[in-house]
Amino acid sequence: MAGGIVSPASLLDLIADIVETPLNAGVFKKDCADLTRRVSLLTHLVEEIRDSTPIDSAASSSSDNNDWWSDLVAGLQAAKRLLSTARFQARDSSDGAAAKRISFQFQCVSWKLEKALRNLPYDLYDISDEVGEQVELARSQLRRAMQRYGSLNSTNFSSVLSEPMMERDGFSSIVKIKAEEKLQSVSETLHFAEEEEEKQDSPPLRRSSSISLAYYLSKDADTDRLDKMVTKNTDESTKSDKLTIPVDFLCPVSLELMKDPVIVATGQTYERAYIQRWIDCGNLTCPKTQQKLENFTLTPNYVLRSLISRWCTEHNIEQPAGYINGSSKNRGDMSVIRALVQRLSSRSTEDRRNAVSEIRSLSKRSTDNRILIAEAGAIPILVNLLTSEDVATQENAITCVLNLSIYENNKELIMFSGAVTSIVQVLRAGTMEARENAAATLFSLSLADENKILIGGSGAIPALVDLLENGTPRGKKDAATALFNLCIYQGNKGRAVRAGIVTALVKMLSDSSSHRMVDEALTILSVLASNLDAKSAIVKANTLPALIGILQTDQTRNRENAAAILLSLCKRDTEKLITIGRLGAVVPLMDLSNNGTERGKRKAVSLLELLRKACQ
Repeated sequence: MAGGIVSPASLLDLIADIVETPLNAGVFKKDCADLTRRVSLLTHLVEEIRDSTPIDSAASSSSDNNDWWSDLVAGLQAAKRLLSTARFQARDSSDGAAAKRISFQFQCVSWKLEKALRNLPYDLYDISDEVGEQVELARSQLRRAMQRYGSLNSTNFSSVLSEPMMERDGFSSIVKIKAEEKLQSVSETLHFAEEEEEKQDSPPLRRSSSISLAYYLSKDADTDRLDKMVTKNTDESTKSDKLTIPVDFLCPVSLELMKDPVIVATGQTYERAYIQRWIDCGNLTCPKTQQKLENFTLTPNYVLRSLISRWCTEHNIEQPAGYINGSSKNRGDMSVIRALVQRLSSRSTEDRRNAVSEIRSLSKRSTDNRILIAEAGAIPILVNLLTSEDVATQENAITCVLNLSIYENNKELIMFSGAVTSIVQVLRAGTMEARENAAATLFSLSLADENKILIGGSGAIPALVDLLENGTPRGKKDAATALFNLCIYQGNKGRAVRAGIVTALVKMLSDSSSHRMVDEALTILSVLASNLDAKSAIVKANTLPALIGILQTDQTRNRENAAAILLSLCKRDTEKLITIGRLGAVVPLMDLSNNGTERGKRKAVSLLELLRKACQ
């Protein structure tokens, strides 16, 4: 059973405790009620898991497949602690910092629960369609809640989740911030590992990360970890507390000594990380003056940075680590980039074409350049150039956006600029090179789960299916990777089926000219196979013989995916089981059960067991 240490019965008790938590009239009354309602939607899911025998018994005990359960348990435990704390936050409380922290904790708990439900292995359990719909409802509500609370900061969420919901006595806000900064490298490593799993792994798509977020939700482990970091930084923070830091050296948003001060369009100076997050969350005004920002350019304040550095030296304080790989190191580069960005808006077609060509070259070279180009305000202008009538300008612009999207922070800026509509337009009507790069850009942007929904609803999927059918070999691969990533989200599977993706993929399985795309076709089909419409379309396309044929080859990954698709198609369908038995599935499945990958063995064993029962 996937329950691990916490059984489904115990989890049902925990859910009942959460649902029965009394609410008061505090400022977080609605947040508590909303979280309680979302948790209550999970009752029937846990009941079905409790009452059913895993379909894939060999897989159910796998530690990889237990991760989602551990995440669910940890998220619900954190939800219970949070509800106990938030209900005591009185409406007339003057502690704004505490309110902000609790609000951020609501966001983190929502993220944790959504992540657990996203990784729910439907193929292991006999979960009814009705309960599946409830799970998807809970996921969509949790995603909306996360968006309402703001953009989740990857630097801070691990430490917030790991912290007990009641504030520790004697922890100054400065010490907490330093502890959060120490966790930054771990959280970034986690984020990268999860991205790589999405890009590289075939279904079940997510392997267990080498660093588990469940550890950071363990109260005992977190107490030790945080206490060590606090002890290590106490002397330094005490020293700075005794000094009066000049007001001009403090960021108006974070109230911290600035490390990398930057100037916004209104002339105010902020710490780069905090004002960037403010802008990334969709705010269009200056936090201090409330004036509208005419542009989102962040200009390094080198004079103030020099003064801060000198002040730290004079008072024997360790100087804050600045923006090493960015502006201070590349001041000359930034002036060149700003000049190029200005030329992007030139009235001369030739000037624009030459400028975007040079920016394309710069954006290809390094992460530093991608950061600087975005900071110079190039992204909105490049998005406008995606609809240029000049072919060379359009091709270079879409390639620039693709290159810039490689840097994680730029993804949000690209999405906020409304780029998806223009990218889809290029994907439909651009040159073949532009269409290929548009598909690759959509793949890059869709690595963020919240973007999968927006891209899926933009009309991108039919255009990608068309490229999959009619593109060059490179274009087909770009389209396949984008479609694979978009179809991880359940809501996009139906869109892909209606766009004719199954016909295109099945053709690839039998078309000798597309033999190099068999791997991609099988991977996408294995993702789609959990969708009822996709199942029907796959069967109607007479795919079973082709899948049996692939089982008999020596391509390990393809055999694994073929077995996964067959298992999805044949579960609870005796007629199809008898059909694949007659087509000769038993012998290759027995071989796969002995010599395949771990996932391949599990799928083969499950299919053989179903075949045995069907014969009986």
